[in-house]
Amino acid sequence: MNDADPPLSPARRNPIGAHVPVAGRGLVGTGLAYAERIGGEAVQVFTANPRGWATPPGDPAQDAAFRAACAERAIPAYVHAPYLINFGSDNAETRRRSTDSLRHSLLRGHAIGALGVVVHTGSAVGTAPDGGSRYAEAMAQVRADVRPLLEELDRLGDDVPWLLLEPTAGQGRSLCSRLEQLAEYAEALDHHPRVGVCLDTCHAFAAGHDLAAPGGVAEALDLLETAIGPGRLRLIHANDSKDVVGARKDRHANIGDGHIGADPFRDLFAHPATAGVPLILETPDRSAAPGFGHCSDVTRLKQLRAEAAARRG
Repeated sequence: MNDADPPLSPARRNPIGAHVPVAGRGLVGTGLAYAERIGGEAVQVFTANPRGWATPPGDPAQDAAFRAACAERAIPAYVHAPYLINFGSDNAETRRRSTDSLRHSLLRGHAIGALGVVVHTGSAVGTAPDGGSRYAEAMAQVRADVRPLLEELDRLGDDVPWLLLEPTAGQGRSLCSRLEQLAEYAEALDHHPRVGVCLDTCHAFAAGHDLAAPGGVAEALDLLETAIGPGRLRLIHANDSKDVVGARKDRHANIGDGHIGADPFRDLFAHPATAGVPLILETPDRSAAPGFGHCSDVTRLKQLRAEAAARRG
C-alpha cells in the first residue's frame, strides 16, 4: 500500500483468525465452521500430521469447496508445515524427509488456495568435526535443499503460496531466532520473491525482542524490515508468552495473560509494516463453551485493532 491508496478497513488491514482443527468433517465442515463460531476472519490449517512424516493426499472436491468458501467469505488461508522439518540437521534421512514434507505442504497449500505455507527455520543439529558449531554447514544445507523447492514452486504459476519463514524461540542451536538473522536466511535463498516471514510474537519475545517495552514493537518490526526487506512480513502468529523476555521458551499464553501483555498488540496493529497482514492465534483454549476455543482472544484482538484504527484517525 502506498500513500495514494485509500486506507483499508480494520478487518481488511489485519484479518484476525486462528489455527483451526480439520479432523472429522474436513477443511470446510470442521475448519471453516470453527472459524465462523469464533468470529475468525482468517484461518491456518495443517494438511498433514504436524508431528509425523506422512504426506497424505488431499481430496480434490474438498479442496475446491474450501477454496470457494474462503473466496466467498474473503477469508485468507494458510498452511503450517509439520514441526519435524529441519534442513539444518546433520542426519541425511531427516533432510530427505524434510524435503518431501515441505514439498507436500507447498503443493497442498497450492491446491487449497492458501496464501502462504509456514515453516520453522530449524536448528544446526549435531557437532562439527572440530567440535565447533555447524551453523555455516547447516545454512549451506538450507540453500541446497530449499532452493530447488522454490524453483518447483515457480513452475506452478503465479498463484502459488509464499514460503513463510518462522523464526524460532531460540532454544537449542537455532538457525534463526533473532530477527536480524533473517538477513542471512534470506541470502541463502537468494531473496526469492516468494520467500516471506511469519512473525510469532511469543517466539520473538522469547528470543530477546522486548515487545513489552515502550517502543519495543516498533523496534522489532523495523529490525525485521531492515533484515529481510519491506513487504516480506506476510503473517503474524499472535501469541502472548508465559515466560519472561529472553527466556528462549516457546510457551504461548492468551492475549493479555502473559509477559507481553495486551497493549503491544495494539502497537502491532498501528505499525506500517503490518498493513494487510493477517493475525493467526495459536493460544491455549480457555473457552468455557465447547467448540468456541479462541473466541475470547479473537474478541480481544478485534478490540485492540479498533483502538489502533481510532488512534490512526
